[in-house]
Amino acid sequence: MAFRLAPTAASEGFRLEAHDSVGSTNALALEHARAGDPGKLWVVSKKQESGRGRRGRAWATPEGNLAATLLLVPGGELRLAATLSFVAGLALADALDAIVPKGRIAVGLDGGSEGRNRFELKWPNDVLASGAKLAGILLESAMLEGGRFAVAVGIGVNVVAYPQDLPYPATSLKALGASCDAETLFLALSDAWSENFRLWDDGRGLTAIRKRWLARAAGLGGEVAVRIDGNVVRGVFETIDEDCRFVIRDDDGSVLTIAAGDVHFGAVASARI
Repeated sequence: MAFRLAPTAASEGFRLEAHDSVGSTNALALEHARAGDPGKLWVVSKKQESGRGRRGRAWATPEGNLAATLLLVPGGELRLAATLSFVAGLALADALDAIVPKGRIAVGLDGGSEGRNRFELKWPNDVLASGAKLAGILLESAMLEGGRFAVAVGIGVNVVAYPQDLPYPATSLKALGASCDAETLFLALSDAWSENFRLWDDGRGLTAIRKRWLARAAGLGGEVAVRIDGNVVRGVFETIDEDCRFVIRDDDGSVLTIAAGDVHFGAVASARI
């Protein structure tokens, strides 16, 4: 099966560029933007040679996994464009719900609790299944002529394989017993993106996106530890604020708002990290 766009995405002007292998879908998308591409372009591949995660970390995409980047050239503020990672998380979770039959994978962070989301969103940019990282999201931007900017919304999903040498649990759809390929997942993702992007509405619908995101949030109400520039802050995950920043309440009852950091839940939050 070849990569293809959902009819809804195609009708809304999204375009597709598919590759068997690339260096980085994000880097390629931003190259297109600098060359004058107007945006709304999906760049996808089943293999990525030099993918990146947050803070410059490597993101492996072996053959059969999904590397997808949506290039956008929005007209609003860069601050609002940064919240597109929450749109991406919701779109991917919706796509996974659509293609993975219920009952085929465990539910929630503890693998139990019927009725909880099978795919949860970890602030700021991960999708979890059974408490393990299934996918990551990376936004990168580039300044263009005339004061405009481009945003590359990168989405990497462990479809058939996942890295073993990580300091946190990871998984793949195959390991969870779900049989689907990267092409099928992308088809559903392009459809789910269109719906959530319309809801986001150039940032005007951020309140609705935030509400949907919190309904899928991993670890909400539980103990967390957040590593920020080498320091660790501990508390209870209360919410994300109107700008989608992470909000925790520490042992003294003080409310802390965090714009960037690495979040750890449960037993890991209680240990030294």
